[in-house]
Amino acid sequence: MGLLSELKLAVPWGHIAVKVWGSQKNPPVLCLHGWLDNANSFDRLIPLLPQDLCYVAMDFGGHGLSSHYNPGFPYYHQNFVSEVRRVAAAFKWTPFSLLGHSFGGSVGGLFACMFPEMVHKLILLDSGPFFPDSKEMENIMTYRRRSIDHVLQVEASQKSRRAFSQEELLQGLLNNNSHLSRDCGELLLQRGATKVAEGLVLNRDRRLSWPENSCDFMSKELFVHSARSLQANVLMIKALQGYYDVRRVNDADKEPMLFMVDTLKSILKERFQFVEVPGNHYVHMNKPQILAGVISSFLQDLPRTTSSRL
Repeated sequence: MGLLSELKLAVPWGHIAVKVWGSQKNPPVLCLHGWLDNANSFDRLIPLLPQDLCYVAMDFGGHGLSSHYNPGFPYYHQNFVSEVRRVAAAFKWTPFSLLGHSFGGSVGGLFACMFPEMVHKLILLDSGPFFPDSKEMENIMTYRRRSIDHVLQVEASQKSRRAFSQEELLQGLLNNNSHLSRDCGELLLQRGATKVAEGLVLNRDRRLSWPENSCDFMSKELFVHSARSLQANVLMIKALQGYYDVRRVNDADKEPMLFMVDTLKSILKERFQFVEVPGNHYVHMNKPQILAGVISSFLQDLPRTTSSRL
């Protein structure tokens, strides 16, 4: 399936950039990338999926080719949920399906709870539908303070965006993403950087820094209450060597992920599928063929067991 078009959807602060595969007459699947990634995350997976659907991969605000938020306005989790609503409105979708990787899965999950009637199917790639407490409540005020201070520091800085060589940018990206292969890092930089006279500059907004500053951590009670509103069929795919927590310092603690799986299984019953696959956090880019079969079966309503391991 070839890329059909690149579009810019107008929003009050500029535009949201999207990539479209397949005919817009087909049932839509909106693809949501991870933190600091971009729509190129799905370039290797989408061509392996059913071709009778329309796939739209968006760049979140401040990422990829989408506009940055206006000065003075930080990036909050609900802002990204709102962007999903804006894209759905622009295409006049209802219902539609969501496929989200990592942070994109949490955005899609929250959207599916806020607008349950709009989401037909929800696919979570090495992601949970929300960020449960994860022992973070004592840190919430610290995160919020740090986020405000960081925005002020960026605004006070008069430095222009620094230019790098292709190799410098790539090495920096790989150093910060140990699960990312070199060729996949190059793919993300194709959309994540712009060529200038001095070299390459990153496209992403410098106000985007630590994901926990823009995550809405919620209590287990609120998680359970929110999950009860889901009307979508949900497929959660967990990479066996992937991440378990938004903060790497907590990644050894698998309890939050297990709690999410058990909760969703209990509430959604036959509408929930949980599958473990070999691979790391970027398995959808590094080895998309591992995911293609299970995702295709889910999108095409082919029967599967509610819990399995590939």
